[in-house]
Amino acid sequence: MNIYNTVPYFINYYEPTEEFLKTYQKTFAPHFREYFLYHCKNPDDKIKVAHQRYNLNDISEISKNIEKYIQEIAKSYQKKYNVQFEKDVHIIVGMFGSNAFCQREIIPEVTFCVEKLSPNAEHLKVIIAHEFGHVLHRIFSYQERMDWYSVQWYHPYTMLLEEGCATYFSKQVSKAKTSVYFSYDENGDEWLNFAINNFKLILNAFLEDLEKYSHEHIYYEWFSISGGKRFGYTRLAYYIGYRAVKKLIEKYGELKGITIWRNPSFFDQMKEILVELKNS
Repeated sequence: MNIYNTVPYFINYYEPTEEFLKTYQKTFAPHFREYFLYHCKNPDDKIKVAHQRYNLNDISEISKNIEKYIQEIAKSYQKKYNVQFEKDVHIIVGMFGSNAFCQREIIPEVTFCVEKLSPNAEHLKVIIAHEFGHVLHRIFSYQERMDWYSVQWYHPYTMLLEEGCATYFSKQVSKAKTSVYFSYDENGDEWLNFAINNFKLILNAFLEDLEKYSHEHIYYEWFSISGGKRFGYTRLAYYIGYRAVKKLIEKYGELKGITIWRNPSFFDQMKEILVELKNS
C-alpha cells in the first residue's frame, strides 16, 4: 500500500487564488482524476470560492496525522481479518466536493479530501475505517468468487449493502460515539436520534420510494448529501443499510451476510431483511 499525500505541497506553496489551485491540481493530476470525474460537481464554480473556505490550520493538522492513522487502521483490519491492503491511497485538498471515496475498481484505491474532514483523531480514524471497510468488503467478496459482471452497482439494495458493510466494519476497528460512524464529526447526534426514534417510519418511506421512483432518485434522496427532502435529514439510507447488515450477519453469520450480494436471490433476500426489520 502506497500513500500519496499531496497536502504538504498545498500548504507550502499555498496562495488564495484560482491560479494556485489549478497549478496544484495539474501538478498532482493523477490523484485528482476520479475526484473530478465523479466527486466534484461544478468545479468551475467551486474553484472561484474554494480558497475563501479553506481552514489551513485544520488542513495542516490533518496532513500531519492522517498517514499514521491510515497505517494504524490498516493494521487493525489486518490483525482482525488477516487481510492485506495493497492498493494506493491518495490524500488531496479538494474543492468541497466529497470528503472521501473509493475509486471505481473491483478492489479500489481510496482518496481522502482533507478540506472536508475533521482534524479530531477519533473522527479521522472512523472515516478512514469506513473507506477501508469498503475495500475489505470487496476483498472478502472477491475471495468468495463474486461474479462482478452481475453487480447492479446503482441498485438501492447494492448501495445499502455496501454502505452498511463499511459502517459495520468501521465499528470493528475504531472507537467513537455512535453518531460519529455516520457523520464523521461531532454534528451527528440529532441525525442519529431521528434515525433511531423514527426507524420504522423511515424504512417504510424508503420501501415506498423504491416502488415509485428511479434508482437515480433514490440515490439522491436517500444516499446523497444533496438529498433529504422527505424528512429533512440527508443520507438516512446509511442507517438503514447498517441495520440491514447487522440483521444479515445475525441471520447468516458475518462472512455469508456481507457477501450475500453474490447470490442470484440477493435482491429478494435484501427485501426480506428490510421487511423483517419493518415488522420487528
